[in-house]
Amino acid sequence: MLKIALVQTDAYLGEKRRNLKRLRQFCQTAKKEGAQVICFPELATTGYAPALLGHEYRALSETRHEETDRMFSLLATTLEVIIICGFIERDAQTGAVYNAAGVWLPGKASWLGVFRKMHLIQDEKRWFTPGQALQVFDTPVGRIGGMICYDAGFPEVARCLTLKQADILVLLSAWPEKDKDIWYINGPCRALENTVYLAAVNRWGKEGDSQLFGGSQILSPRGEVMARATEQGEQIIYNTLDRQRQSAIRKALPYLDDRQPDRYR
Repeated sequence: MLKIALVQTDAYLGEKRRNLKRLRQFCQTAKKEGAQVICFPELATTGYAPALLGHEYRALSETRHEETDRMFSLLATTLEVIIICGFIERDAQTGAVYNAAGVWLPGKASWLGVFRKMHLIQDEKRWFTPGQALQVFDTPVGRIGGMICYDAGFPEVARCLTLKQADILVLLSAWPEKDKDIWYINGPCRALENTVYLAAVNRWGKEGDSQLFGGSQILSPRGEVMARATEQGEQIIYNTLDRQRQSAIRKALPYLDDRQPDRYR
């Protein structure tokens, strides 16, 4: 059994230090409620809109052992939780900038790893480099596979992560209200077709003309909504993921066992 928390939060655009302070407080609150894994939205440390940030978005990017990594590494160890959070990552070798998320474990001096948004939408292609690989992370609570926002619209992403033996999928988003019908379709579909728990955390707030509506949700391996957040503001939602129930669902719905990939041409 695993208790997970999704922190549906707003962000102050470009005010990283202010945002990090709030994220730390949310972690402390979630820990008091017994959360073992705490997930934050896409680009939660900076806000989402690089077009509004201008060239400052590169100055806000980070690599290993910088401010965001140091804070979450310490928090994960102090609180004994796993933390997953979106941030602007800079590759220390190439200087490329990514829309990414880090995974922090207790007892580690730095992140376990990062996953990078593979499918960039519209103006994101001007600012970010697309991720080149799908990542699954071994953690004390199981194998976690990560997606960011638009990635969820591509069934291949969730399927590949599942075939890499992910036990849980997390989806970090800054999804706009104008497309919320798609949000509420994508999540249950990705969970059901892979018979996997899906924790989908969405940003709430407004940036420029874009309203980000929240509606974060935790979905069962049957695609059922186990918990859903408000569309009216910030909220933390919790639920318990039961691996035995997942095994039972996979026996009843053997989608993965009955695949015939040699015929999918």
